[in-house]
Amino acid sequence: MTSSDLNKKREILFSKFPPGQVPEAADDLRRMDELEVDASYEKRVIGVAYDLRQHTLRELDEHLVDKGYHLDNTLMTKLTRALIYYVEDTQLHNIDAPEKRIKRSAQEAYIKAWEHHPHGDHDDTPPEWREYK
Repeated sequence: MTSSDLNKKREILFSKFPPGQVPEAADDLRRMDELEVDASYEKRVIGVAYDLRQHTLRELDEHLVDKGYHLDNTLMTKLTRALIYYVEDTQLHNIDAPEKRIKRSAQEAYIKAWEHHPHGDHDDTPPEWREYK
């Protein structure tokens, strides 16, 4: 996973009521470190850009809801939000997950098969005769 995969640009959509909450919410988010905020007052949207190692959309949404802001709760927005939460959680999990060693397990399988297969490198001489001096 490259660092560009961890740079996110998202939009947080607000409900129509109460009106005027986007400017206040944008100011609130601007106080957070490592977060770029771009508000579009007419569309009731705040654009945010962040590094996934610093913030997640879930964290930002929960912060705004805790402060009393009302996010858009239409079905499409809820589905989109849930998908983004899932993708970001999975990416964060995969950052910490150890890398799978598929080649090593395949290599071990070939080694085991080679050991059980008769081949020219095998010496049938008993060990005590090989060490006889």
